[in-house]
Amino acid sequence: KTCQTGKISTAEAAAQSHTARDAAAQTEQSKDPVQDFQQEVQVDYAGLLSFLQRVEDVVIKELNKNWKSHAFDGFEVNWTDQDETVLCLHTLSYPEAQDHNLQVTSVSWNATGSVIACSYGRLDDGDWSTEKSYVCTWNLDRRGLNPQHPDLVVDVPSSVMCLAFHPSQPSLIAGGLFSGELVVWDTSRTEDPVIWRTGMTDDTHTDPVYQVNWLPDTKHRNHARLLSVATDGKILVWREERDGRLALAEGFAIVAQQIPRSTRLKKVAWGEAAVGVTSLSFSHFDPGVFVVGVEGGYALRCSTAAQSPALPRPGGSVPLRAPAELAFSPHAGPVYSVSCSPFHRQSCFLLPPSPRNLFLSCGTDGQVHLHSMLQTQPLFALQLSKKYLFCVCWSPVRPLVFAAASGEGKLLQVHLFDLARSTQKPTVSLKQSLSHCPVYCLEFNTKHTQLLAAGDAAGTVKVWQLSSDFTEQGPREMSHLEQLASEIMD
Repeated sequence: KTCQTGKISTAEAAAQSHTARDAAAQTEQSKDPVQDFQQEVQVDYAGLLSFLQRVEDVVIKELNKNWKSHAFDGFEVNWTDQDETVLCLHTLSYPEAQDHNLQVTSVSWNATGSVIACSYGRLDDGDWSTEKSYVCTWNLDRRGLNPQHPDLVVDVPSSVMCLAFHPSQPSLIAGGLFSGELVVWDTSRTEDPVIWRTGMTDDTHTDPVYQVNWLPDTKHRNHARLLSVATDGKILVWREERDGRLALAEGFAIVAQQIPRSTRLKKVAWGEAAVGVTSLSFSHFDPGVFVVGVEGGYALRCSTAAQSPALPRPGGSVPLRAPAELAFSPHAGPVYSVSCSPFHRQSCFLLPPSPRNLFLSCGTDGQVHLHSMLQTQPLFALQLSKKYLFCVCWSPVRPLVFAAASGEGKLLQVHLFDLARSTQKPTVSLKQSLSHCPVYCLEFNTKHTQLLAAGDAAGTVKVWQLSSDFTEQGPREMSHLEQLASEIMD
């Protein structure tokens, strides 16, 4: 047998006509094409020179005019695709902390912008003597990121109320405790990360520490100082000692004599009428000026150069000074957060209210106030929520953008404002969690400016990726803010 197919029969058939004829379709070829090409590109250089001489003055004038124009100030070419949405990149949590019903009390980005830290504790209630808490960190650049397994977990015997990474050393992080202590951890030391602490002394806060900031040490460049604020009314500056101890360098106290009598006062153990401090923000154009929020509902402009002594108190190694210079029109309840504008011009011909003089405040009345440091009344007030607002934070890259954290349970809880679009309502509102849990803390990432971290009472930290609308500064945006504030004043 064979697998070869049978013979195939083929046949040819004519399909074309049998007659053909040639026809010319091209022009006749030139005898010297090179010569023809050269003749086509000949230029009248004398005429060109005459034209350039005639228009030279006009072109130079227009170029000078464009060079002095501010039409494209702040404009940056963006070669990437425009992102028109706000996305949740990560939802981070520590299950053991959530099992104990602990809340995220603070978030902080490290100096490189790649590591996010959060502190666990309780802001609604708590007992520092029996309840331990945690500090957790995640490196978002790590390939094997596990959102429910932090890279580092530090056990802390007292509830941690606030955190702040060192501005230039990525592994150092400071925390303020419910007990009134301050602790500095080195996250590169996994076994014993504590490197400095205040301990419990006569200098230590007697109330929970609600904010901690790193300050540059002008005398020692390689060292830094820590500033802490608490509801005992004290603002304390600490310096590091060789024995792992933080020693008090200087201090201030917010006392009733410096603010209007209508403020509700809190009596503290040492018997003086001190006003509890809940938040603080330093001016970005004058490092000696800062704004504090107090329990009585006021925001106060303060100065580190103040020399007036606060009323004496028993104990304490350093006399305290009274820093308040101006009290702003109050909220209807305690102020929980203040944020100074990080933007200012380099010109000396500024007319108030300048962007550099502006700050935001929010509190238990559900309002956000935009203030100028030069007048007591707010430029405007936004009624954002019927419940508490726990945090307000100015964008590090957009003068007209800020974020606010709401305590409203059923509604969306992270609000992004763009004052270029509206001064009355948020541009975008983000749902932080499905449960009815308030958002306690926010922080923009100054290195990766498209990232915003938010921590809530459910024990989760969400990292939001902002759209280009919130991260790319438009032309003359600071002038827009200055004009907006001026119109509101008028």
